[in-house]
Amino acid sequence: MATEESVESKVTRIRPEYEPEEAKVVMPLAQLNLFTGQPEVIRFPVEAEFEEEEIEVGEGITLVKSGDTSQLIVSGFGTFMSKVSERLTVKKGKKIIYEFPFFRLSEVTVASKGITLSTDLIMELCQRGIQINFLHGTGKPYAKIVAPALTATVQARREQILALNDERSVRFSRLIVEAKVGNQAKLLKYFGKYLKTSDPERFEKVDTIAKNLAGVRKKVRAVQGKDIQEIRGTLMGLEGTAGRLYWDGVKEIISQKAEFMGRVHRGATDTVNALLNYGYGILYTQVWGAVITAGLEPFVGFLHVDRPGKPSLVLDLVEEFRQPVVDRTVIANVNMGLKTRMEGGLLDADTRKEFSAKILERLESRENYQGKKYQIRSIIQLQARGLASFLRGDGKYRPFRFKW
Repeated sequence: MATEESVESKVTRIRPEYEPEEAKVVMPLAQLNLFTGQPEVIRFPVEAEFEEEEIEVGEGITLVKSGDTSQLIVSGFGTFMSKVSERLTVKKGKKIIYEFPFFRLSEVTVASKGITLSTDLIMELCQRGIQINFLHGTGKPYAKIVAPALTATVQARREQILALNDERSVRFSRLIVEAKVGNQAKLLKYFGKYLKTSDPERFEKVDTIAKNLAGVRKKVRAVQGKDIQEIRGTLMGLEGTAGRLYWDGVKEIISQKAEFMGRVHRGATDTVNALLNYGYGILYTQVWGAVITAGLEPFVGFLHVDRPGKPSLVLDLVEEFRQPVVDRTVIANVNMGLKTRMEGGLLDADTRKEFSAKILERLESRENYQGKKYQIRSIIQLQARGLASFLRGDGKYRPFRFKW
């Protein structure tokens, strides 16, 4: 009788070309812990170059490239970040899951509750000039840590204020209005195309309005001046003309689905305006966070006049994202018959919850941007950084124009 040690097992495949599905499953790299005898996941050091401008390296952990370095965005309850040698480490429980070399980081953003940072890490980041941003889950900033010697922020804010009295304020404001009017025309065409066969008469009205908006856009391009004070009235007048045309077009598009008499900013009692105002509120928080992390002063704007408590630069940057983020979401959901309920002149809790999820979903969708695909949330951050670079004299500012 053969002993157990002498028995050899050999398996011969009946169909050698067939590979079981189990063999295709890629498991995380692991190694045996000599003390516990259990396999453990090998921590993943993130230090190699990656081609994408935005990459998710793990659940709740994203890197966004910024030149030769990256912004690290971390969310997820129970995450702990600390300093180990020359690396920022990310732990879940007692295990180090990811490591990021400090020289690869330009800033760190804490994007949810339940995240802990060690004081050693905070000190290291400050000494290296790496700013730390803290955001609510909605994207609104509530704190920021920077070292006193972090001059990049100071330089951007200084140039931002100086630009109020030179031609940079003219170029930026003109581009913002031009992009907004262009996005308005594109959105009308986007939804108008569905009327071309179903309702040709309404289609012609929407198409005519889109063409008129193109004419306003040309007038915006022709505006010249030495500083924003000289041209603000002209630009705001053209923006107002475009707005009246645009909302007439929106009224034609949704006239069969909802009652909409025109744009009402405050005290709106109709569902369409209530949805628009609520959506813009979410968008403001996203842009506000991007302005802060770019090292800019949110209360010093160009197109919008400065007033106490008014984040005028945030309002400036919001303009190029209203149509692709909020208006598109509102119009689409109204046309699809979104059930909207009002309570006491406001959207009720269930409607707010459902609609905010749709806006956040839109912010996480991807659009073409400078030849690549990005989440709109990331595009907002990149635009704020682009403005900071423009104000410092490091390049041109290109407003966001969505494709349809």
